[in-house]
Amino acid sequence: MTDRSPPTELYVIGPSSTGKTTLCNAVAESLKLPTWCYITEVARQVMRTQGYTRTDVGTIEMQKAIMLAQLERETQACERVGGGNERLILSDRSGIDPIVYAVLTAKDELQAHHKKSLLVGQPTFQSTLHRYRKARFLLLNPVPEWLVDDGVRSLEQHDRCMVVYREILAELGIQYNEMGAEMKELSERVKWVMKEAMKSPALPHL
Repeated sequence: MTDRSPPTELYVIGPSSTGKTTLCNAVAESLKLPTWCYITEVARQVMRTQGYTRTDVGTIEMQKAIMLAQLERETQACERVGGGNERLILSDRSGIDPIVYAVLTAKDELQAHHKKSLLVGQPTFQSTLHRYRKARFLLLNPVPEWLVDDGVRSLEQHDRCMVVYREILAELGIQYNEMGAEMKELSERVKWVMKEAMKSPALPHL
């Protein structure tokens, strides 16, 4: 009989240059995940195909395009889930990330609230919330020696970025775990994801 239980969804999120892609690649390789079970970063793909540049990061249009593309990829992966090692959907970033960057690039609190409301209010995002509240989120903290210019986002405001991530996750009722400089060895990070994030309940940060 085919296992119809929902897949485990793991979203690795956080500021730029915190090791998200490195960790995701290592986990995907360790688990030998099928390519469609591993959602690689969508933002750069959207920027390349839709003509956005780094100067557009603060626009609601770009962040909305990234969010919708990300959510579409997630939906496609969930619909294809099967058995065995296909029980995990791993994603480098999530639909939360565009909301965070929309807030960070706002001119003031009023604009931040407006931009956040526009994105959170998207019907596609609202229909995704039930999945996110059951999924596992791993928020990566900045490691000072890893901070380099990625050519897309500013290196400034990493601390502020973390605050916004925590605030939005809490507002949306999404549980998450954090990982930072206390665990820099890649093999340890992969082991933690494999043994802890996949087996133990995520800890709420409220």
